[in-house]
Amino acid sequence: MNTALATRIEADPTVPAIRITREFDAPPSAVYRAHVDPELVVQWLGPRRLTMTLQRWEPETGGGYRYTHVGEDGVEHHFFGSFHELRPDERIVQTFTYAGFPEGVALETMTLVPLPDGRTRLEGFSLCDSFEARDGMLHSGMDEGVVEGYERLDEILS
Repeated sequence: MNTALATRIEADPTVPAIRITREFDAPPSAVYRAHVDPELVVQWLGPRRLTMTLQRWEPETGGGYRYTHVGEDGVEHHFFGSFHELRPDERIVQTFTYAGFPEGVALETMTLVPLPDGRTRLEGFSLCDSFEARDGMLHSGMDEGVVEGYERLDEILS
C-alpha cells in the first residue's frame, strides 16, 4: 500500500475533536460522489465485517440520513444525522450520531483538497460535545471502520 494513502486519525489536545486525513488516487469529484451516491456509500462506509442498509439518504443542504450497520452476529448499530452544507467536489458538513449514544452529537466537516496528478486529500474534522464523547468515539472501534472503509473506497475508486 502507498504510505501516502495511510489514514491518520488524531485527537485534538485543545478541543474535543478528531482530525482525519487521508489521500486518494482519484479526483475530488470522484471522492465526493462516493460520499453522496447511495449506491456507492453502502459499498464502502464502515468495516468489511458489517453490512450497511440505508433507511434515509438525502445528501443535500438541509437533508438527512439514517443507516444501519449489521454484523454477522446480527447485532445492529444505528446512525443518523443532518446534512448542513454540501458543496459538490469540495465540502460536506453534517451532524453524526450513534443511536446507542444519542447525547454524543458530533459536527463533522469534510474538505476535499485537490492534489497534483488528479489526486485528493480528504481532511475531516469532527467536533464532539465533550472530551468524554470524543474519547468514547475514538475507543468505539471507529478507527477500524474509518481505515477499512477508506480501503474499501480505494477499491471503488480504482
